[in-house]
Amino acid sequence: MDIAIVGATGNVGRKIIEVLEKKNFPVSQLYFVASSKSAGSKLKFKGKEIEVENLETFDFSKAKITFFSAGGKISEKYVPIAAKHSTVIDNSSYFRMDPDVPLIVPQVNSNDLKNIKKNIIANPNCSTAQLVIILKPLHDLFKIKRVVISTYQSTSGAGKAPMDELLEQTKLSLENKKINSKNFTKQIAFNAIPHIDSFVDDGYTKEELKMVNETKKILDNKIELTATCVRIPVLVSHAESLNIEFEKPFTLEKIVETLDGADGCKVIDDRKDGGYVTPVEAEGKNETFISRIRIDNSNKNAVNLWCVSDNLLRGAALNAVEIAEAFCNNS
Repeated sequence: MDIAIVGATGNVGRKIIEVLEKKNFPVSQLYFVASSKSAGSKLKFKGKEIEVENLETFDFSKAKITFFSAGGKISEKYVPIAAKHSTVIDNSSYFRMDPDVPLIVPQVNSNDLKNIKKNIIANPNCSTAQLVIILKPLHDLFKIKRVVISTYQSTSGAGKAPMDELLEQTKLSLENKKINSKNFTKQIAFNAIPHIDSFVDDGYTKEELKMVNETKKILDNKIELTATCVRIPVLVSHAESLNIEFEKPFTLEKIVETLDGADGCKVIDDRKDGGYVTPVEAEGKNETFISRIRIDNSNKNAVNLWCVSDNLLRGAALNAVEIAEAFCNNS
């Protein structure tokens, strides 16, 4: 089928190209679309160079499916135009909480693809995507009551410029030179910043509320969640520390067995030095890795675990392409 990628030159756009190629997705014609600044440049797909077209003049009727990965403002303006001619899979946050737009992680709620009203499908926040594929199989078995989340998110979650700034700040710091942060509220090199996206009235940030609201929409509105989101000096992969409280009795053995057998999940949990997965090992991998699984010693109805996933893949490009696959199977 004919596919278009808006934001093809960005971090996630390039990853979508990579995933389509690796999965051997049935593409007959592929269109790369970006701003006028990038139009005319060339990107490769299966060894063939394809010229990037200008978003402002692109004819969306040429594509059956259009991936959008160019930020909320671009999606706000151009997704409704594209959706008149093409099924849109949008990576931005703009349409996620629209009641008429399904918010999809195929391993969790692909049935919601039967309710497409605006020809738009939303892709969740990268942190939410890796969270819900862990919660879903556990919720089915033990009914989740509450989740407490702390995230450790890489700079690639904010785009290419913040990644470049991390490298630049690291170099300046090692040379004992002055650092002026451009893309962060504080120095990111050798630091951790408990602030992602803007603050709202109750002291939470939009990133934290995205995790709460999107998880409820995708999985179950009755689950209670609270989150603290932190940016760390890592280039790729988000990590999360989860405390999950259940309504039904569980065993640790059953949790490990369930998660290791769940689509998109892999348990690596050896109780020894290095017997867990860190962001570096998760980069470039499709799975969400789960480690440090243990019963909460303050609450016998809860479990603690650590998970890591490549945010550009599971949290964005891979999930978007898997949505396209599920959509085609449901069509």
